[in-house]
Amino acid sequence: MRLEGKVAIVTGAARGIGRGIAQRLAEEGAKIVIADILTAEAEETAQLIQRQGGQALSLTVDVTIKHLVDEMVQHTLQTYGQLDILVNNAGVMGRKHLVDITEDEWDRMVDVNMKGVFLASQAAVRHFLQEGVSGKIINIASVEAEIAFPDQVHYAASKAGVAMLTKAMAYDLGPLGINVNAVGPGTVDSHGRLAQDPERLLRYHALIPKKRVAVPRDIASAVTFLASDDADYITGHILYVDGGMLTH
Repeated sequence: MRLEGKVAIVTGAARGIGRGIAQRLAEEGAKIVIADILTAEAEETAQLIQRQGGQALSLTVDVTIKHLVDEMVQHTLQTYGQLDILVNNAGVMGRKHLVDITEDEWDRMVDVNMKGVFLASQAAVRHFLQEGVSGKIINIASVEAEIAFPDQVHYAASKAGVAMLTKAMAYDLGPLGINVNAVGPGTVDSHGRLAQDPERLLRYHALIPKKRVAVPRDIASAVTFLASDDADYITGHILYVDGGMLTH
């Protein structure tokens, strides 16, 4: 129960990695706010945590819209009376060749993956500073902040931006007692679909020394560590959870 007495917002927690993070934080005693644009699935995540004995509520939030993000923080404070941890997990992904990416697709990728991190962090930090909270912010980056894959120009650029945003925020906020770190997943079987495609799995295994792809709990465990007191002296760090993919 490393997070007992803490309150955490997890964006993009309706399913996949975000759901895994929310469940893991709840297991460690945190009260959870599930913030996602997918209303029904966000409520499913909250109910799942509640059935497992945790406390959780769901909010419909588009992280690219400032007033909705601000309201997310205010609703959290009204419900639980505090905020200690923000996990910026909300993100989108897409595969398209550089010459075929539309301006709208580029803007959407950058808005969700980078602007959403900025807006939610700004709203949380204002509360941390006002209340004197030594808060923890954990952003979800990607190995694609370091290495390139085909047809992922817009995604890779946005995640590289998240990595540098993490470091810059940590530099500014460290003197104020706020820790900012990121977790960079490698290949994750977020919805169990890869397990049903053995040939594709073998192609990924060729890139991963651990010879398996990650599952959401792998990412969630790293987030939980960074959110805990065990990581109090760690800030500005990108923790890659990739099974060794970046050793290549």
